[in-house]
Amino acid sequence: MASMATKAFLVVAIAAAALGTTALGASYTVGAPAGSWDLWSNYTQWASNVRFQAGDQVVFKYPRAAHNVVEVSKADYDACSSSSPLASLQTGDDVALLPAAGSRYFVCGVPGHCDAGYEGPDRS
Repeated sequence: MASMATKAFLVVAIAAAALGTTALGASYTVGAPAGSWDLWSNYTQWASNVRFQAGDQVVFKYPRAAHNVVEVSKADYDACSSSSPLASLQTGDDVALLPAAGSRYFVCGVPGHCDAGYEGPDRS
């Protein structure tokens, strides 16, 4: 398994607004503008430029035949395991809604992709 320092990763840490949440938040495409949900994008750099809020949504764009998006627990994220998914997204144009504050963990569930660094940034 790749070391944590060399992994690209995507954990969405959501900060709730002090006075509540907005019904319609912002939409963020993972890896945009230069990348997408792929093996080459730098998710750490991408996520460092985004301040997620409750009500936002994260869009995952990828070739459907080559990848997927699996939401996992923190323990499964740390282990690069998608065997007990919280949610599986597979259309190639998927949206994950961020309704509340907290951390969410996403990996590619295709065998070998998470170990190759295909997971979201851990900002928890």
